[in-house]
Amino acid sequence: MEDENRASEISLDRTEWERRETALITGASEGIGYELTKLFACNGYNLVLVARNEAKLNQIREDLSRAQGISVKVIVKDLSKSNAPYEIYDELKKDGIRVNILVNNAGYMVYGLFTETELSQELDMLQVLVWSPLVLTKLFLKDISREGGGKILNIGSIGSFNPGPLSAVYFAAKAFILSFSHAIAEELAVKNITVTALCPGGTRTQFHHRGNIENLFASKYGLMSAEKVAETGYKALMSNKRHVVPGIANKVIVFTGRLAPWTFRAKVAKAFMS
Repeated sequence: MEDENRASEISLDRTEWERRETALITGASEGIGYELTKLFACNGYNLVLVARNEAKLNQIREDLSRAQGISVKVIVKDLSKSNAPYEIYDELKKDGIRVNILVNNAGYMVYGLFTETELSQELDMLQVLVWSPLVLTKLFLKDISREGGGKILNIGSIGSFNPGPLSAVYFAAKAFILSFSHAIAEELAVKNITVTALCPGGTRTQFHHRGNIENLFASKYGLMSAEKVAETGYKALMSNKRHVVPGIANKVIVFTGRLAPWTFRAKVAKAFMS
């Protein structure tokens, strides 16, 4: 009965789904992801929102549907599960919803010395930060290509440019995202598909609470608002930039870091993460 109701709902809204472009956003219930949902909604995109918190997603759907007159679909998934990206793709194919813009935003940090952190937590984090963006991008790219073009926004970090003692796996995952984004952006340039990596520094979200890093130096000073970070990422995406670092301080950190030896960069990063 639930499937029948869902199918009926989609069929009734078919015209609305077809008359607008659709953006799929993971980690859409809070932080940068939530701010991006508002930006896409204000610019007339239909939305597919993915996160674990069903209550928050439903509230966002209700608010944005009413305020912006768009169609919003909620998919409750835990992206630390390896089958989640396939289930998201299959559900949208079944409902006939075409994704024009993919935003791989979901993420969190496991903090601590590598010798002391739990392997299972780091593997789950890699599922969210690396596996899910890779699989979702692979699955949706063919459809986006057939539709004549589209856009992908991947969320990296200023940690994408540096080693990160005390969060070694997280920084390495974000380095993958930046490299991956630039590589496929070059491959897809001839297909009218652009790829942008948004690489923020510290941002005022629940990210620090979940990672248990609220008391770190890097979590207390120079934090940007999630709204400003999302706005910077959205503008870069629409301008077809390959990557963007929000905020002057973050740009300085990235630029000066590139000039320093790896050992020095690791020591500085460790000081910030201590």
